[in-house]
Parts: sequence; C-alpha cells; structure tokens
Amino acid sequence: MNERLSSLLKRYGELSLLIQNPDLVKDQKRYRDAMKEYSHLGEIAGIHERVEALKKQIDETKLLVQEEKDQEMKELAREELKELEAKFAENKDKLKFLLVPRDPLDEKNIIMEIRAGTGGEEAALFASDLYRMYSRFAENRGWKFEIMNSNDTELGGLKEIVFSVSGNNVYENLRYESGVHRVQRVPATEASGRIHTSAVTVAVLPEADETEIDIKQEDLRIDVMRAGGPGGQCVNTTDSAVRITHLPSGITVHCQDEKSQIKNKAKAMRILRARIYEMEEAKAQAERAEARKTQVGSGDRSQRIRTYNFPQNRLTDHRINLTMYKLDLIMQGDVVELFDALKLSAKEEMLQTSGFEAAS
Repeated sequence: MNERLSSLLKRYGELSLLIQNPDLVKDQKRYRDAMKEYSHLGEIAGIHERVEALKKQIDETKLLVQEEKDQEMKELAREELKELEAKFAENKDKLKFLLVPRDPLDEKNIIMEIRAGTGGEEAALFASDLYRMYSRFAENRGWKFEIMNSNDTELGGLKEIVFSVSGNNVYENLRYESGVHRVQRVPATEASGRIHTSAVTVAVLPEADETEIDIKQEDLRIDVMRAGGPGGQCVNTTDSAVRITHLPSGITVHCQDEKSQIKNKAKAMRILRARIYEMEEAKAQAERAEARKTQVGSGDRSQRIRTYNFPQNRLTDHRINLTMYKLDLIMQGDVVELFDALKLSAKEEMLQTSGFEAAS
C-alpha cells in the first residue's frame, strides 16, 4: 500500500506541473484526461495530508497525557486523544479505499435495460416504478437521460424499457443493479388484498464507442417495420422501426421510439455495441478472475439481488445482507446510502483479495 501511495503522490506532483503547461490545453482530450486524473489524485493527496497531520497531533496529545500533572487537563487531553484516533482511523480507511485500483469501466456511461419478469401486469408496473427510481436518482446527479426503446402496457406499466445514462462515474454507481429485483406488495388490481410476488430483471451495460467495438456490416441483418404499441398507440404509417441482428453472436436489438428510421437505427447500434462490449468484457473478467464470482457485482442477470417489500416498507439486498426500512424514500430516488453500501462492500472484497489488508 505504501509503495502504491508513493507512486500516486509522485504522479500527482508530475501532473501539477503538466497542467500548467499552456501546450496541454491545445489537445483537449489530453487536457480533460489530465484534469480528471489530477482531481482524483488530489483527493488522495488531501486525505494523505490529513492522515499525516492527525498522526502528528496524536503523538503530541499522547505526550501531553503522559506529562500533564493537572488531572483535569489530563482528562481533557485523553478525550481529545480519543477523538483524534477516531478521525485518524476514519481517514486512513478512506485513503485505503481510494488506493484500490479503479476499474477503467467506472467512468463509462451506461445503457440500462429493465424488463418485466414473472408477475404479469404487476411486474410491468414495478418495472415502471424502478425506471422512475433510477431516473430520479440520475436527475439528482445532473446526469443526462435518454430513452432508447420502450414497450408500454395499457395500465401504464413497462414490459421493457432501454435507456442511456451519461455523466460522471455513472457505471461506478449503477453497475451493481444487474440482476433480478423481486417485489412483494398488494397490486392495485387485487381486490382481496393479497400480497403478490413479482420479478423484474435489470441489465447495466457499459456503453462502448465505435473505436472500442468493431462491428462489420456483413455481420448484420437489418430489418425495418412499422412501430406498434398498446391499443394502437405509437403506430406509424412508415417503416420506422428497426431490428438489427448481429449474426456471429445472435444478439438482436429492436428500436421503435423515434419516428425516424435513421435515428432508430443509430440507437439500435448503440445498444448492440454495448451488449457485445459487455459480453466480451464478461469473458475477459472471467479469465482474469479464473471464473471466480464476487458476492457483489458478478453481473449475473439471473441472480436475485434484492427484495422490495412494500407492506413492511422494507428493502433487502441479499448480496451484502443489508436491510433498510425506508422503501418509500428509495422508490423516490433516495438510493445514495444503498449504492454507497454496495460500492463499499465491493471495495472491501477487493482489498482482501489484493493483499492491501496485509500491507496496511
């Protein structure tokens, strides 16, 4: 850990000089990358300085406790020492987590897919609720949100919705949402008041650009058709809907939300690239980890990750054994505490497997 810290602090010093170079601004991409790295390393440098300052204060206060003759002053020094040691431990933990190598995917934008599973109309209604939860969280973060394809039901639910989210560290915050989300509640259509259990699947795909995924035109089959919707809604008089099949992988993408065939094709290609990128990244991760799955973030869409129990206002994340009794607030987009707990658990596991614990 100390070696990595020294290396990062050295790099921070180099960047401090580099960003003052007027020639750097001429290359906008290089400038943005340098500023992003400088900001991240600046946080590490700041917490390291705090840790060192607290260590010095602790040594001075310990000396005061040993040498002070006045009992009242001695007791005050002991109290101050406790506070300093608590702050020191807190900041040291923060520093330790920041030193865990970042996943290069964390800064990527995403494409999220939500699909109603078992439970019929109730599952579709819950899919709509989940979409609203994620969209409100995204709005609070100032992220950009774009619907790419959707399939509504007559009662206002969603059989399927695909949307993109772009902004700072989007994938880092939403990557652990892939899997099966189970809901327990009394449906609005249930007259007897019985609790039903339904399920919705969520997939979070890091978005790839054209330079990262090379898709050959001859590997594609593109079909065009008229868009359709419930009760005749969204039905076009032109063949604007697009279905693209990637022949080597068998992946099929359908887009019909736009009235323009060109726009639907562009959105479909973005989704296709993301799905192929995710598939290739999953293979690479499996090889690197020798098929070992972590408890958080394996990305397995068939894994039941969470239960939303509405009668008890309870949410349970089964991967980290976290239970929260504020489901009403969570469904309004108040998910920071939940997402932070998932990120923390994943980092703790990375610390254990990387040997940082022993080194620290």
